[in-house]
Amino acid sequence: MLDTSNFINEKWFMTIVHLVFFYAVIKFSNLLIDKFITKITKYKDDFELKKQLFTLKSIFKSIADTIIVIFAIMFILNNLGIDIRPILTAAGVLGVAVGFGAKRFFEDIITGFSLLLEGQIRVGDYVEIADHKGVVEKADIKLVKLRDLQGRVHYIRNGMIDTVINYTRDYSYYVFDIGVAYKENIDYVISVLRELGENFRENSPEKEYILAPLEILGLEKFDDSAIIIRARFKTAPIKQWEVGRAFNLKIKEKFDELGIEIPFPQRTINIEK
Repeated sequence: MLDTSNFINEKWFMTIVHLVFFYAVIKFSNLLIDKFITKITKYKDDFELKKQLFTLKSIFKSIADTIIVIFAIMFILNNLGIDIRPILTAAGVLGVAVGFGAKRFFEDIITGFSLLLEGQIRVGDYVEIADHKGVVEKADIKLVKLRDLQGRVHYIRNGMIDTVINYTRDYSYYVFDIGVAYKENIDYVISVLRELGENFRENSPEKEYILAPLEILGLEKFDDSAIIIRARFKTAPIKQWEVGRAFNLKIKEKFDELGIEIPFPQRTINIEK
């Protein structure tokens, strides 16, 4: 009489061996992807390209893992003597049925591929999406994860994304609206700002983030209590706020030193009898 117990035990033993093998294949493929991306970025000085590649790395891993898992399931089932043809047929019918009710899911996938391949969103970017602002902590083919200034995390489906405002693509600007009193000589104030900007660009701790001299855009508008002068610094991505805060402090100190008035809102009231 045929001893089937040994045969069954051997099949299950081989199944475990195959599971361990395919698990090792997944780990090995992920390691290869990591090394490949790291090697490319090592010899590239383009910071934007590096961010793009690191963002796409998780997608490459997901695709590779999915393919290996599907192949592993089919291989193991076939090894156990299970006919996978009916399963594939049923999966196809189920896929069609699910497809009718999975419109949002496919919208997320298609939009996600478009956003990531075009480089509209990368991990580390500061973006505005659907009235939410924050640093991109995760971006994949399903959703984008943002963390705002208060530490709150926003999960946004890719299918909901119509417009992306990226504040840190290639470079950034910090715009200064500097108010001075109407009595001040505007040409003199502009010359002070230009000299202060050059000194700040050459000697400040933030100088490595500044990509160009201070650009004085001129007299922006006449406000109720001040004349507004607009200027801006071109900075490295996501460093505009750090540069802006430091330069604002220097403006206040310099204006105090020279007696240039930064007015506060004032109103003249006439009382009639």
